[in-house]
Amino acid sequence: MASTRTRGTALATVSTLASRIHLIRGMRVMVGPDLAELYGVEPRTLVQAVKRNRVRFPKDFLFQLTAKEVANLKSQIVISSWGGARSRPYAFGEQGVAMLSSVLRSPRAVKVNIAIMRAFVRVRALVDGHAELARRIDALEARYDGNFEALYRAIKRLMAEPAEDRPRPRIGFHASAGRSTARALRR
Repeated sequence: MASTRTRGTALATVSTLASRIHLIRGMRVMVGPDLAELYGVEPRTLVQAVKRNRVRFPKDFLFQLTAKEVANLKSQIVISSWGGARSRPYAFGEQGVAMLSSVLRSPRAVKVNIAIMRAFVRVRALVDGHAELARRIDALEARYDGNFEALYRAIKRLMAEPAEDRPRPRIGFHASAGRSTARALRR
């Protein structure tokens, strides 16, 4: 039986890996430089292994990013961990990552591959959970559409109203009002 500490560490690793899974061309993928770092190899070594075994990586397992996709990905990550790469990185789908285990056969590669598969499963579960939530919201909107529409109109009206230009009355104790109130209390 695994201890809580071990499970927490495994979950943190899966969470870290899940953050490296990106949605590109409608697929959940991991990019080559991130995978190379995880497997403990140079990115060029990873690319060489893939090119030597190209028959194992059909287009739905692996594709090379376009310049626009690379720029978009770098802007999402903010800081590029890819150094001064001269070529565009490859993106590996879930099956492509699984196929990497047959190409990279080190003990570390096996452990990393298992963790990555768990991360893909976790991301899929999160997406499925959000899909169920979206379906329920759509059902509520269909059921109470008139109420939501009235609420949306009221919110839009409130947002569209200009701020009042007239001076607002002062709030709090006023010296002139305080004297008259004090006199009234003494009587």
